[in-house]
Amino acid sequence: MSSLFTPACLFGTGLASLSWGATRLPDTGFKALGTALLVTAAALTASPALADQFVEAADGARVDCTLSRDELTRIALVGDEFSSVSKIATGYPYNDFGVTHEPLRGDIYISVPPSFAANSLSFFATSKQGFVYKFACRTEVIEAHQLFITNPALAKPKAAEWENSANPDDTAIALIKAMAEGVAPAGYAVRQKMARPVRTGAVEVQLIAEYRGAALQGQQLLLTNRGRSSITLNETALAPKNTRAISLGQNVLDPGQSTSAFVVTSTRGDER
Repeated sequence: MSSLFTPACLFGTGLASLSWGATRLPDTGFKALGTALLVTAAALTASPALADQFVEAADGARVDCTLSRDELTRIALVGDEFSSVSKIATGYPYNDFGVTHEPLRGDIYISVPPSFAANSLSFFATSKQGFVYKFACRTEVIEAHQLFITNPALAKPKAAEWENSANPDDTAIALIKAMAEGVAPAGYAVRQKMARPVRTGAVEVQLIAEYRGAALQGQQLLLTNRGRSSITLNETALAPKNTRAISLGQNVLDPGQSTSAFVVTSTRGDER
């Protein structure tokens, strides 16, 4: 099923065309770009972030992060709340980092004074849903910022119910429609961040947002033509492995022109 069309549900979202089930890739120059659509998010994770941080962690996982020295760092759980924090007390309050629990939203705020001797610190935190996280953080002289933590276990029950309520192809199209409208489906963990662009040939790929559910993962990307001539994009050629659906805002890009791309892949291997 690789025919291109625009379903009625996508009219008004600015999407030019859509394809699904495109897993047999033709031997074209865009094949490497299809791989880049999946690896862009992984490349971003390795890049240091001095602004808001977004981390996915399971129960008992270690969370590596950066804390602001002499400023506040807010740590928040997406879909959950912190209930307690455990740390070793040094007995020297003026030389130790402080933890404040905000009861209304369940967030914690970390303050590291200039007199704190070490360049790193660690502590444990427990959530109201019963998950425990180990934080291993370095300290840097940066402005106050935030750390958002998502746990896939929180999204699976609702996401599985939403995903199993319709035909898999219909669900993939619904996810693309939701991404195009900026709406998060029930049970999906959403991470919005302007990633560092990855260039493949004349096409520059930049991750804008990631939507993760129990069976499907959606990526919103920005494609830019950095070449000197027009480029015709093809959904089937761009589709990475395990693609369930892909949609482009427009198929032809002039030099310097950009368009949105929405890619839905399976999170369960080659399952169809």
